[in-house]
Amino acid sequence: MTVIPPTDLLDSQVGDSRKESKLSRADKRAIAVKGRLSSPWASALAIVIALLWTIPTLGLLVTSFRPRSDIRRSGWWTAWQDPNFSFDNYTEVLFGSSTKLSTYFINSLVITLPAVVIPISLALLAAYAFAWIDFKGRNILFVAVFALQVVPIQVTMIPLLTQYNRSGVSGTFWVIWLSHSIFALPLAIYLLHNFMKQIPRELVEAARVDGAGHVKIFFRVLLPLLTPAIASFAIFQFLWVWNDLLVALVFGAPDTAPLTVRVAELAGTRGSQWHLLSAGAFVAMVVPLIVFLALQRYFVRGLLAGSVKG
Repeated sequence: MTVIPPTDLLDSQVGDSRKESKLSRADKRAIAVKGRLSSPWASALAIVIALLWTIPTLGLLVTSFRPRSDIRRSGWWTAWQDPNFSFDNYTEVLFGSSTKLSTYFINSLVITLPAVVIPISLALLAAYAFAWIDFKGRNILFVAVFALQVVPIQVTMIPLLTQYNRSGVSGTFWVIWLSHSIFALPLAIYLLHNFMKQIPRELVEAARVDGAGHVKIFFRVLLPLLTPAIASFAIFQFLWVWNDLLVALVFGAPDTAPLTVRVAELAGTRGSQWHLLSAGAFVAMVVPLIVFLALQRYFVRGLLAGSVKG
């Protein structure tokens, strides 16, 4: 049987008490917030807010399946008394000669996918340079990039449109892709940079000892660990570009108009035909809803990257 000297036992107890006091000071606020958010009242309030937020969407969905005569005669909450649902509204909206939203739906996909891939690709390279390459003026340049987030989009539209017209590329998909990429890069670089800074430096140093250069370190060491941050910004950018109306109206053309432009026109020219407007609005929102629900586990995790220092 081993006997622990009193002095060693006392030192151990003192060390444990110091660790506990240090841990409690560091996590005191986090534990308090977690306790408040996990209380029954907070859960009940979250459920109520979720229900209130879902009711308009449910009403839009039910209305989109009802005939025009039923929509004019009664509200959507009475649809269960005499169900008369059909896909006629969606057929007319997507393939009808007067609306033809299927073409604009394809335009939205053509606009959104490159407008998500381009800024992520550029921001990954820039974030790696700011995080792991030491060059002169790095901090000043990073602050300048971060400060670009406060510049309103409306301020840049006239100068950009002027340059596009001079170059003869206005009204094309390239202009919309470039504009969305320009507006998204400051936030993308900031988020990805913060996430990269959380990666232990020992991983990068070990790769350098093994003879890996910047290219191998980026693709083989860091890129697999950046999935949450990339997915988080991809969701954010996808929702922004898909639901965008201003950039498409200013820089686009009738041939490159996305779904949001056509739905806005339906609201203006067919405000009395709610069966078409409701179906068109639900078609516009179903894709970003699916994308967000599929990747939501990455969203908060990526947005909070860099908020806690290890």
